[in-house]
Amino acid sequence: CVELQPECKKLKLKKNNWASESYQFDEIFGENSSQKRIYEVVAKPVVESVLEGYNGTVMAYGQTGTGKTYTVGQLGKEDPSERGIMVRALEHILSSMSLETDSVAVSYLQLYLESVQDLLAPEKTNIPIVEDPKTGEVSLPGAAIVEIKDLEHVCQLLQIGETNRHAANTKMNTESSRSHAILIIHLQRSLKIKEETTVSIPSDTEHTLPGDLPLVLKSKLLIVDLAGSERIDKSGSEGHMIEEAKFINLSLSSLGKCINALAENSSHIPTRDSKLTRMLRDSFGGTARTSLVVTIGPSARHHSETSSTVLFGQRAMKVVNTIRLKEEVDYETLYKNVENEVDHLTSEMERQQKLRHREKMQLEKRLKESETFLNDLKMISSVQIENLEKEKHQFEYAVKRLMQELEEKEGRNNVLSEKIVHLETSLNEKKQQQLESFSTTQILAETTKTYEKKMGELLRELEEERSRSASMKGHFNVLEQQLSDARSSAQFQENMARELKRELSKITQTFTSQVHSLEEKISQLVSEKELIYGELKSTQAKVQDEASHRQSLEAEVLRLKRSKTDNCVEESKTLCGMVRSGSGLGSEAFMHKSGNLKETLASQRGTISKIFEEVGLPNVLALLKSEELEVQIHAVKVVANLAAEDINQEKIVEEGGLDALLSLLETSENTTIHRATAGAIANLAMNVSNQALIMNKGGARLLANIASKTDDPQTMRMVAGAIANLCGNEKWHAMLKQDGGIKALLGMFQTGHTDVIAQIARGLANFAKCESRVISQGHKKGRSLLIEDGVLSWIMANSTMFPPSTRRHIELAFCHLAQNVENSRDIIITGGIKELLRISKESSRDDARNLAKKALNSNPAFLKEIQ
Repeated sequence: CVELQPECKKLKLKKNNWASESYQFDEIFGENSSQKRIYEVVAKPVVESVLEGYNGTVMAYGQTGTGKTYTVGQLGKEDPSERGIMVRALEHILSSMSLETDSVAVSYLQLYLESVQDLLAPEKTNIPIVEDPKTGEVSLPGAAIVEIKDLEHVCQLLQIGETNRHAANTKMNTESSRSHAILIIHLQRSLKIKEETTVSIPSDTEHTLPGDLPLVLKSKLLIVDLAGSERIDKSGSEGHMIEEAKFINLSLSSLGKCINALAENSSHIPTRDSKLTRMLRDSFGGTARTSLVVTIGPSARHHSETSSTVLFGQRAMKVVNTIRLKEEVDYETLYKNVENEVDHLTSEMERQQKLRHREKMQLEKRLKESETFLNDLKMISSVQIENLEKEKHQFEYAVKRLMQELEEKEGRNNVLSEKIVHLETSLNEKKQQQLESFSTTQILAETTKTYEKKMGELLRELEEERSRSASMKGHFNVLEQQLSDARSSAQFQENMARELKRELSKITQTFTSQVHSLEEKISQLVSEKELIYGELKSTQAKVQDEASHRQSLEAEVLRLKRSKTDNCVEESKTLCGMVRSGSGLGSEAFMHKSGNLKETLASQRGTISKIFEEVGLPNVLALLKSEELEVQIHAVKVVANLAAEDINQEKIVEEGGLDALLSLLETSENTTIHRATAGAIANLAMNVSNQALIMNKGGARLLANIASKTDDPQTMRMVAGAIANLCGNEKWHAMLKQDGGIKALLGMFQTGHTDVIAQIARGLANFAKCESRVISQGHKKGRSLLIEDGVLSWIMANSTMFPPSTRRHIELAFCHLAQNVENSRDIIITGGIKELLRISKESSRDDARNLAKKALNSNPAFLKEIQ
């Protein structure tokens, strides 16, 4: 029903063979258009605007199964040409930015059942949406923001988000998205504008000056993969999937209302009708540059959905956005720079102070050493002077004494001379008298010789005294020379000490002046720092006030919405029943409605079967053994879709499809294959004959093994659904218990995932009901197999913790266990009487209340315990 005219950028929508309507768009893409071309036309202009500092949005809208997730979120791990807009946009951004000065961070969220959940941190659910009352900007406090490093890191994060996103198998799509996915890319680019007035601080290194204003460009890119609108009769949604479809259609309807109001320039835009429209408030009629991709199906069978999608795109083209650059002064960076500068100057001043102090200490040490040396020199000089003076006195005294002795000897010599003269005269006289007497002459000769000897001795002594006096005078002259040298050395030391004192005073004055100048600079910087810190404090206070105000408003809105939607959610979740089972639990009205739905879709299912008969089911099953992982995944999804139809199940089993599925379940390590294979086996397990084949071929054991290895909630949901269907046949209860099926159900409870727990409760209810029926008919006796595996304790611990639909299955399972008299003792020990009394009065289901009353009234042990 669709004819594309890409060259004219037109689309022709045929109503019938003779009537059609044409629509003009900005661009038309055929089914052969490459991912690269779609990115360059649709997303690249928006990404370039975001790099320039503007906000941007790229969004995909259309019917379920028309390729939105492929266009936007395809990772292209095997073939890079298959990459979608998300990967290509982040690759473009990373190649255009410098991660040294700029930053790129992402948040990946999903809107599931009108609850904002974090795909990168699955434990974060029900994240609030906060709107700035002044700017109208939308934020999501509490959502994880991960700073990305490279393209490999991007692919890892997107893979984590894809794994945590809710998806299901429908007739329209084997991997139908059950939530709206929103990838938020936060960009921050640094930009400096220098003012005319700058402050120069001399330093050895460069620093950011207080006169520089660090500016940042903050922008945000939203890439939105909307869940597809669907009709229940076409998608074949059942149970919990009906609830998901209802919330998807409601949020898309709210988005359509907002687009209509904006296109018609209405004064009121109903953005608060849905969390989706609140999150996309800036994308339509706001300040973001937005590109919208609408995807359609060409089949005439989907004419109404295609027409609705095309009209949505036409109305969206009339919406006008006013883009705005978001440029801010980075006060935090400025504060850090100033703080770093102050710290640097402080450390520099401390270093200079330590250096000056060290120099001062060294000078003081040298001065002290000089003073000590001078004092020692003075003391030594004074001692030497005293010693020299003493020696001088001694020498003078010795000289005096020698002079006295010399004078005495001279006096004696004079006396001797006089004596000699006298003797000579006497001799002369005696010579004259020689004649007188010979004897007298002889006596005089002897006397003369004696006196001559004495005179010779006295002359020698006189010479010796003179020589000693001369040597003493020479020694005295040497001592006087040493004394004069010591006095000149002492004078030199005193002059040197005075020079050192003058140099020390000059250095002290210079150091003091430098310290004063540094202290003045530091005080100036500290004042500037305090001023900026005050501004930051006031700004932070304003931000905190606004945040607290927003939180109070958001809490009030959540309270009002919760009170409004609690009843709706509780009522809608009662529709989340079990997957069809020959002997399972289910409402008669629901089963009747399902039967009517089957009759309505009988012709369409026949058409699908004919198509696959032409392709050849053996060819499809042969692809399950392909060595290429992608081929295996697609083949499993096709088989799972076929297995959803009763008419195809017998053919799949006959052609060996069940054996191939069980082999894949045992050998493959891929989570997607596990999930799709478990879903296909769950569909086949709806048939009683297929249940026997599955059990005899070890299917329960393989399912239990997958449950123990995987941590993917969607895979666990499929596995739990398959085991729950097998629980609906009492013939296989013992084998199911032996293969670990019951323990696997209880083990999957640890995930805490609502959908998984719902399937666990349904399986236990199926098991207990079938077992109760067989015991009441007399075909079996003894204690329940469920009690042996600890199910009763689990029921008592969790009977009131879950939503109404899950709680109803748990109550039914417990009431059926209570019908068996052999279980009475275990029920009484675990406190089950109180639980039976509560169910008989408070349960929302008549069948549960009646079963509880029947057990209490018919069992003597219970009646005795009550009394």
